[in-house]
Amino acid sequence: MPNPKPMFTLRPATAADAPAMHALIVELAVYEREPDAVEVTPEDLEKDGFGARPGFGAFVVEDEANGVFGMALYYEKYSTWKGRCLYLEDLVVTESERGRGAGLALFKAVAAEAATQGCRRMEWQVLEWNEPSIAFYRGLGAELDPTWWNGRLTGATLAEFAKV
Repeated sequence: MPNPKPMFTLRPATAADAPAMHALIVELAVYEREPDAVEVTPEDLEKDGFGARPGFGAFVVEDEANGVFGMALYYEKYSTWKGRCLYLEDLVVTESERGRGAGLALFKAVAAEAATQGCRRMEWQVLEWNEPSIAFYRGLGAELDPTWWNGRLTGATLAEFAKV
């Protein structure tokens, strides 16, 4: 039986992908029930990921019919116990294109990048109610650790706390 959707191309993201990446980030925020939470702009992504001092790396998937329809954004972090780690901030494939293997391809690309960089661990988060993603990660043999809590200071709280 022929594949109903054409193949896609996976490649490192470029500055020109910032608007498409931003659209995917907004789509993910809506899916994660935080539609008004996105503050980053396409210009921020271009500057922060592809400027003089990149703060992240990314892969995208695309095809002729859709252009960019998925991305994985990652950055390096450091564990005092493990050393170099790669953190997968977001992996998103637009809803209409899921089921084509693009998510798996993006995840593998980030894992390969972690190995290439000599990382001892790759990390990410998944919301406790996001059953499709939990099933995806468990299907890959990933460990999902319920014992660590996330801490954050953001916006005005961060600014107020940081005052000297």
